[in-house]
Amino acid sequence: MRAQVGGVLLTAGETMAMVAPAAAERLEHAEVFRIDAGGAESNVAAHAAALGQPAAWFSRVGDDALGRRVLSRVGARGVDVSQVVIDAAYPTGLYLKDPGHGVAYYRAGSAAAHLSETDADALSWDGVALLHVSGITAALGGTAPAFLDRVVDRARAAGVLVSVDVNHRAPLWPVAAAAAPLLALARRADIVFVGRDEAEALWGAATADDARALLAAVPQLVVKDGAVGATLFAGGERVFEPALLVDVVEPVGAGDAFAGGCLAALLAGAPASERLRSGHSRAALTMATTGDFPDGVTATAASTPAAFSERNPS
Repeated sequence: MRAQVGGVLLTAGETMAMVAPAAAERLEHAEVFRIDAGGAESNVAAHAAALGQPAAWFSRVGDDALGRRVLSRVGARGVDVSQVVIDAAYPTGLYLKDPGHGVAYYRAGSAAAHLSETDADALSWDGVALLHVSGITAALGGTAPAFLDRVVDRARAAGVLVSVDVNHRAPLWPVAAAAAPLLALARRADIVFVGRDEAEALWGAATADDARALLAAVPQLVVKDGAVGATLFAGGERVFEPALLVDVVEPVGAGDAFAGGCLAALLAGAPASERLRSGHSRAALTMATTGDFPDGVTATAASTPAAFSERNPS
């Protein structure tokens, strides 16, 4: 499997307005906050764009101040947001970060939960080499799961490669409900990203090799194992790359950064080991901030193979 070098990376899925303390302190005690954009798929696009990869993001946002802020922030990171739908009927979702202690979501009934098959049919595939989606969209309810199915079908029909980050979110749906749909989604992809612990919780695949056996037909599988590193399976190739040393400020968003770095390197024609190193580097940069994206931070800030000083959720 080869990607079209130089083609556009298109991502699709919900992005919310994100509120986080400006410094690494608890939400309940902070006095100064940042209001940013945060969402798995737009994060992936932004990280890829930061590495020089043409990237676009598609979703729905509300016709409100937060929706306009989301579009402005994602667009400012070099991502094409021209196809995003402004929805006057439903609001932009919101989430709050409590550094080191998780997140709180306020997304029920959001504009993105109303993504539909009609939206998927209206997308342009001109110049697109790869579509990236995540399991989060499958968990949003409403018409979003049908959108996800249709957009994958549309990519296939257009000859576009499909990348899936399993991205199970327990607050959105329990393992019992998520396991089968997420496995079916992963098996439709050309490239899959999954955490080793995630694969074990969902499907009982306790090791990277167990995950590979479960997803044997997927052309490229990346199994992330926190502070240990990541393993890429492609055909008969098995490549492991250790994680990087970083002082973790906030881990949320590191998995998206990892995927963005890997996919940018893939679309640049890089070999497997370089793809994994690119992913680790972007993840390390992101964990050094309270946001989902390391604005103003160079891509060379972390480069030493080692275990993370805190668990790397990429």
